[in-house]
Amino acid sequence: MRYRTLGGLRVSVIGLGAMPLSIEGRPDEKRALATVHAALDAGVTLLDTADSYHLPGAEPGHNERLLARALATYGGDTSGVLVATKGGRCRPAGGDWTVNGSPRHLKAAAEASRKRLGVEAIGLYQLHKPDPDVPFEESVGALRELLDAGTIRLAGVSNTDADQIRRAREILGEKLVSVQNRYSPAVRDSEPELRLCAELGLAFLPWSPLGGLARSSLDGPSRTEGRDRLAAFHEVAAERGASPQQVGLAWLLVRSPAVVPIPGASRPETARDSAAAADLPLSTEERARLDEAAEAAQAAGP
Repeated sequence: MRYRTLGGLRVSVIGLGAMPLSIEGRPDEKRALATVHAALDAGVTLLDTADSYHLPGAEPGHNERLLARALATYGGDTSGVLVATKGGRCRPAGGDWTVNGSPRHLKAAAEASRKRLGVEAIGLYQLHKPDPDVPFEESVGALRELLDAGTIRLAGVSNTDADQIRRAREILGEKLVSVQNRYSPAVRDSEPELRLCAELGLAFLPWSPLGGLARSSLDGPSRTEGRDRLAAFHEVAAERGASPQQVGLAWLLVRSPAVVPIPGASRPETARDSAAAADLPLSTEERARLDEAAEAAQAAGP
């Protein structure tokens, strides 16, 4: 495993997105715990969760409680593991994901998350998504209050644009350490935000970093001259004896030293496969091929 810096902390270059362990289609608890343990065995030290990672209408915090149990039952050293959680989204019964960025909600949610994780202070707490009905500065101000109160140690924002990142930086200062936006070979709308993170020294945590790769193939349908738009990732994988997902993550890592992908997993094998991307170097020629494929995928759209 290789490592990068997040808020002065040393974290693995590949994290684990724990959401699939708690939402629809989730595995049973035995497999879920084994998945987290497999990631830890592979050297992963960044676990990403949220209070809203649960079934619709269920009690918040299923994923946080699961990670707490996984860490408590792991046989190895977990002192270097950073658990990053989020607040500001909700999953009501029978409805879509909703947003609540009010300071009152965020402060109560953070305290509830802290208790579920069983820690004195949350390592990294992130605003899950800006609330259009609440001034952004008020939501971020709640994070500032949580920092000052010692409820959280570091803060991050998610699903934000470059202007919001700068505004958050003004409020949080050096305690703003990360940005979590959607970013993958097929979806690179957050390129400006990635560049800003590198400029400001913030970690950029792509969510859904493998979006599109699972549905692509060497011989799949195409919008570009009969070839799948992300076929190059499969070609390089076949040549290197790796999975397309490993190649996708390795490509993300060379995009910027700020990038720390957090691929999801619901099986131990998937967690190990993703972690192995940390040790998959790409040649200049391979990077050029993958860059070209990603450009084509971005141009084609979803």
